[in-house]
Amino acid sequence: MSVLAPQLDLLDHIVPIGLSGTVTEVRGLALRVADLPLPIGATVTIDTGRSESALPGEVIGFDREQTVVMPLGVMAGVSRGDRVTAKRHEPLVRVGPSLRGRILNGLGQPIDDGGPLDDAVLRPLSPPPIDPLNRPLINEPLATGVRAVDAVVPLGRGQRVGVFASPGLGKSTLLGTMSRHTEADISVIALVGERGREVRDFIDNHLGEDGLQHSVVVCATGDEPALMRIRAALVAATIAEFFRDQGDDVLFIMDSVTRFCQAQRQVGLAAGEPPATKGYPPSVFAMLPTLLERSGRTNTGSITGLYAVLVEGDEVTDPIADTARGVLDGHIQLSRDLAERGHWPAIDVTTSISRVADDVIDGDHRGARLRALRLLAAYKQVEDLVNIGAYAAGSNAETDLAIAVKPAIDRLLQQGRGEVTGKADFDITRRQLLALMQSIDAAQAELAAQQTT
Repeated sequence: MSVLAPQLDLLDHIVPIGLSGTVTEVRGLALRVADLPLPIGATVTIDTGRSESALPGEVIGFDREQTVVMPLGVMAGVSRGDRVTAKRHEPLVRVGPSLRGRILNGLGQPIDDGGPLDDAVLRPLSPPPIDPLNRPLINEPLATGVRAVDAVVPLGRGQRVGVFASPGLGKSTLLGTMSRHTEADISVIALVGERGREVRDFIDNHLGEDGLQHSVVVCATGDEPALMRIRAALVAATIAEFFRDQGDDVLFIMDSVTRFCQAQRQVGLAAGEPPATKGYPPSVFAMLPTLLERSGRTNTGSITGLYAVLVEGDEVTDPIADTARGVLDGHIQLSRDLAERGHWPAIDVTTSISRVADDVIDGDHRGARLRALRLLAAYKQVEDLVNIGAYAAGSNAETDLAIAVKPAIDRLLQQGRGEVTGKADFDITRRQLLALMQSIDAAQAELAAQQTT
């Protein structure tokens, strides 16, 4: 790579002629600017004259002859007549190998004490989509370190999976465990719309120092402007694509898709879009697939996407959840009932789906996985009867077996945060599942002998 590559790349994207306009109106979260012919997505600076640095902003739409600009910071201090100057025709972010182990804000700027980025180059936040014929098949498993996932809902390298849960079910702990112990080469984590307290808590307690050394964290808290929250997701996706193009297998974690969509709802309404489903404008449902499709496998590397989706009140008809389910390659469902019983991770494997599971595991693993799911489903059908003592043993042989082996299956699926050390090993979890099935065979033979006597 030429030493002048960053400067040459910058020349391709900066505005060649200085363009500027003036603020004529502030309406809600956006500014109306006159005499500023810039395309949507162009970045600008707003000179309020009352601070040492100009306020960054982005063009989000047009209102007759005026350009609609949304600031990327606090709007306090902006007044009529302030000058708005064009910066770039499209939003860019600096990416490079030195991002490993760093914590960035929604603009891609370091907010830790690691110093400046040395080897970064500019890349657009919204690159063109990948040709679908250039996406290889997903046929290799990716170990996450979570037995319930690796054994029963196995993920493939390049798969996109949603983690669906209402608040308080251990979603952040689950994602942190996966990012810390995954066998992927690097984890890129987007914390979008989180509470300010939760960012440090995730980094220190869930990710840990060792996990951070193999990760890049991009965060924009809920008190930051909507555009900063959207940019945090796009910046993280662009960083993941950079490492993918370097030949790495990347684990991309986004928490959460719901707050990303809520931020886009604010931007869309500020730009004048009409509200549609539950107040979400059409741009939300157009932008969501574009973001989710950026994960996947290419001829050089892969991005395995884990996207947290907050389900309001456990209501499965939430429009964001429905749209995400239709785009993603599977979903991991967290259960409040399991969480209340102290079952961690609270993954309901009977309602979770991995659409590439059969493509990334062998025949023995496939058979053991399906058998475990059948036994769990059989137990769930009679669980209420068992709890009140109304089930009569001997009514159904498979149900009797499911009741007998349920504690053993739960022991495999339950896992403490400190149980995994180092990189996850997919083959170890596979052997544990196969060993469980052998013990179930023994239990089945014992039940059959009891019934004959």
